[in-house]
Amino acid sequence: MITVLVSFNLAPGTTRVRALDMYRKSANKWAKNVDLIEKYYYFDQKSLLGGGVFIWKSFEAAHRWHGPDYVAMVESVYGNPPLIQILDTLIHIEPDTKQIVDF
Repeated sequence: MITVLVSFNLAPGTTRVRALDMYRKSANKWAKNVDLIEKYYYFDQKSLLGGGVFIWKSFEAAHRWHGPDYVAMVESVYGNPPLIQILDTLIHIEPDTKQIVDF
């Protein structure tokens, strides 16, 4: 399992409502992605930082979906290029059972 952290600066004056509207426009595409396990969108009003946390099945999928086309899309939609961190996920805590799972 691979975790990808994506962050980008949002335009001055971006509100929570505006960020949510922008995020909803891409949510359906990600929901249909068979390589994606989970995705979370985040927003910080004070710093105007936006981004997402992606959980992928493999390094290959993470690299494939966060390549040059993705970088260009983020810059086009949000106004700034993203910072992308692709990380090996070592342990996960199952929410329902509270079991710790090693990868």
